[in-house]
This record gives sequence, C-alpha cells and structure tokens, in this order.
Amino acid sequence: MNEVEVKELNNSLSYLEFRTFVTEALQNNPEKLHLSADYLPYAELNEARLHRLDKTLQVENEVALVMENLTNDYIWLVISECWCGDAAQSVPMLNKMAELTDKVELRILFRDQNLELMDQYLTHGGRAIPKLLVVDKASLKVLGQWGPRPADAVKLVADYKAEYGQFDEDGIILLNKWYTKDKGHQVQQEVAELMTSIDN
Repeated sequence: MNEVEVKELNNSLSYLEFRTFVTEALQNNPEKLHLSADYLPYAELNEARLHRLDKTLQVENEVALVMENLTNDYIWLVISECWCGDAAQSVPMLNKMAELTDKVELRILFRDQNLELMDQYLTHGGRAIPKLLVVDKASLKVLGQWGPRPADAVKLVADYKAEYGQFDEDGIILLNKWYTKDKGHQVQQEVAELMTSIDN
C-alpha cells in the first residue's frame, strides 16, 4: 500500500475547519474556493445540506460499537470538494463516526489542490470523490479505502446511465432521494465493515 506524505496531512483540515472555511468563503469571498460559476450553486446547495445532516444524522448502535472498540490509531483522510453532492451526503456521517472515538482523526483535503494523491486512488480511471483513505497514524501507510458512493448508490447511477445514456440532473435528483431515504445507513455500515477488517 502507498503512504500519505506529511505535507499532505499538513495541508488537510479538520471537519470543523473545512466547514468553517467553506461557509465563510461562500458568504464573504467565493474566489477562495476556486470554483467556476457553474459549480458555485452546487457548493451553496451543499452548504444547506451539510447544515441539515450535521444535525440529523445518527450513528447506529452496532456501528458505534465498532468505532468505540478500535484498538489502533488511524487518520481518516478524505479527499473531497465543497461542490460534490456525494461528499455532502457522506462526509457528515464519517465525521459522526469519527467523533465517537479518540482512535480516529478525520482530516479533509481538497481534491483539486492535491491531484498527485488523488490520482493514486482513481475509481474506474476517474477522480471520483469523496474518497476515504484509512491511514495508519504511526506509519502513514494507507491500509484501506472507501468511496465515492455506497454500493446501492453505485448501482443506481450505473442503472440510470445504462437506461438513459448519461447521468443528468434527473439522475442527480434520484440519487439525492436515495441518500435521503437511506439516512447514512449504508455509508456507516460499509465503513464499519472496512474498519473491522483492518483493525483485527
């Protein structure tokens, strides 16, 4: 497995730092986000989505037990962007999980400022996000990865593309409805399973 470099960790933000940076940039200086005009509305939409999910998402009991019983120290390094709809749906749940234990430190990197790292963890050749890298805190070795979507969401997108030839705005609406109904269940289940396999 690859290793994460110290400079990449030094460039990363905590979840609170990420949220604060994006919120303040959207309110006062959107240029800081380095977004094109096409992407800015998605970042603004995600801001409202994150605000809601931070309040409403809950970690399930069996997942909480997995997090509370971890024996080793990890960094969850999430490659993301503020405009990404999948990230807005999944990263708040990752944060909720990480908050349950002192064995996991959640850090976030902006994808487009860290393409060298991103390109080591492509999905079918694409820079799909969010991408969670589970990093051993002592050695900085990457022990596992997750993302960019839970399995059923991956299938939904693939089926939609197969039927309509592309993933358009209607597809995005359908995907967001899936996330809303799922309430973070599949994200936490898949990541808890990954952590169980790594920690044992």
